Amino acid sequence: MKIAIGCDEAAYSLKVEIMKHLDSKGIEYHDFGADKGEIVLYPDVAVKVAEAVAAGTYERGILVCGTGIGMAITANKVPGIRAAVCHDPFSTERSRKSNDAQIMCMGERVIGVELAKYLVDIWLGCDFSGGGSAPKVDRIMEIEKEYKDKKIS
Repeated sequence: MKIAIGCDEAAYSLKVEIMKHLDSKGIEYHDFGADKGEIVLYPDVAVKVAEAVAAGTYERGILVCGTGIGMAITANKVPGIRAAVCHDPFSTERSRKSNDAQIMCMGERVIGVELAKYLVDIWLGCDFSGGGSAPKVDRIMEIEKEYKDKKIS
């Protein structure tokens, strides 16, 4: 599995810890920034990661900022992407199994390092269950296409 990862300056430390964790598990990733001391607008990093995942270059993405919320909102603007804020084990699992989220978002100011690593393990270990959730995810994608095709003036 190949992972795209990114952060803003508010979550640089958490991103580094997650990358170490991925290294320890032999999971390949690409760091889309930010670098240490670099001030970035989190939407710019979120778009880079989301576009890379949407293009199929990376199977999944991990985004971290202060709360994870802004990253998720931005990533979800990229067509084909389903990003979820993951701060507890149940929601993290359901983001994959029920919603087929390809990007997990976390907040360094919300959760600690050990919880973040635990959630990464849960998230990477889950696949989409399909079943009763499949028509719902399909509908999400239909709605996205309907809005993309609409000309809003």
